[in-house]
Amino acid sequence: MSVFNGQRLPAEIFKIDTQRMRKGWYSDAYFLNIVKILETISEEDYGFEGKSDLQDIPEEKLAQVKNGDIVVEMQFFTRRKPYSLVAGVDEAFTILKECTGYYDDMGDFVNMYHTLEIEVVEDGTFVKYDGNPMSVQPVLKVRGIYRYFALLETPILGALSEASRVATNVFNVLKAAKGKDILFFPARFVHYKMQALHGYAYSLAVQAYNDKYCNTSNTFVSTDDQGDWWGGKAGGTIAHASIAAFLGDTAETMMQFSRIMPVEVPRIALVDYHNDCLGDTLEVMKRMFNKYWSLLKEGQKEEAQKYQLFGVRPDTSGNMRDVSIPPLGDKKLDCGVNPRLIWALRNAINDAFKQWDIPFEAIQVAKEWCHVIRIVVTGGFNTKKITMFEELGVPVDIYGVGSSLLENSDETNNDYTSDIVRVKLDDTWVEVHKVGRGPCDNPNLERIQ
Repeated sequence: MSVFNGQRLPAEIFKIDTQRMRKGWYSDAYFLNIVKILETISEEDYGFEGKSDLQDIPEEKLAQVKNGDIVVEMQFFTRRKPYSLVAGVDEAFTILKECTGYYDDMGDFVNMYHTLEIEVVEDGTFVKYDGNPMSVQPVLKVRGIYRYFALLETPILGALSEASRVATNVFNVLKAAKGKDILFFPARFVHYKMQALHGYAYSLAVQAYNDKYCNTSNTFVSTDDQGDWWGGKAGGTIAHASIAAFLGDTAETMMQFSRIMPVEVPRIALVDYHNDCLGDTLEVMKRMFNKYWSLLKEGQKEEAQKYQLFGVRPDTSGNMRDVSIPPLGDKKLDCGVNPRLIWALRNAINDAFKQWDIPFEAIQVAKEWCHVIRIVVTGGFNTKKITMFEELGVPVDIYGVGSSLLENSDETNNDYTSDIVRVKLDDTWVEVHKVGRGPCDNPNLERIQ
């Protein structure tokens, strides 16, 4: 359930392979081992025969503990400093709901979800972590007979880790960009089956940023599957391959795009094909404005709008220097999409109309046509590079970000962990956990089962 709309994602949207998940196909093998052991000793009516850490419990009472049916409290948490934007809770909840239980002697699955007590936070919630493992903020707590849900630990942790990492990465990029729109471009860097999950995490991050900072950032995904879970639609303009299909003529590519594509699709020209962003930009602008002005003179205002250039996108490779940028002898300053290139591009766009041979009555129209053109940058952008651009005041309007949004490094690690922290003896909850861990609380946890 998202904090932004109060609605839980429907179970069918996750396409969970319940048949195999119930049998442990997606679980680390040691969970299958413990379930087999617990099921066996449950059938044998085994009573505890070992030496317990629970020094205050009499031995005769410990001997009455039926470990095969041990009731536990397990908490799921992440430890990314200083905070994480939580996502994946609805999928984790669905896994529990669909796959908690056991197979009977007839081979039929007996769902035991109704026996669990569950507390969760909502997707879009923030959890803090200060580095103290004894003060984590769980996002999920499950209480019940352990062997009924032991197999589900691995897929639950994976669902939470992947979604929360991407959501937190996107949120941090939005902070670095000061709320400017972020085009979500990592589809080509991950297996296609992950697109829907990643796109959902991205949408949560945009909503979280807008909510926290009273902003109005938009959502832009590049594939339909990225928008599948939340109703988003893919958007896009042209690729380098499009220009190649028009024999390297960027302007002609944009002219045909503008003629054929619906007017609501933004006209964004990819301008680095020849490693001459300024030259290609000016050629595209000149041809598109001439058509725009021609249609306006004919009274075809709606058709003319198809030739309003929305933006230009430099995507210069990090090992190349655009021909319009004088070399300084430093690759970091010369190559790729750098601040000098963007400033030069902005100035060229703003002043382009001054070089056009157009009638006097077209000058003000041309000026306005040029000045609304946005600059969309792509190519190696991450939190660090965006922060640098924003600190320098580089005139970027929109950032396109790809693989860095999927990053999993020491700084971006969002791995989740789960621990049994209590067991139930008779009607009393007793702490049982590994050294350095313990039961923790989160004020945002809500009882749902």
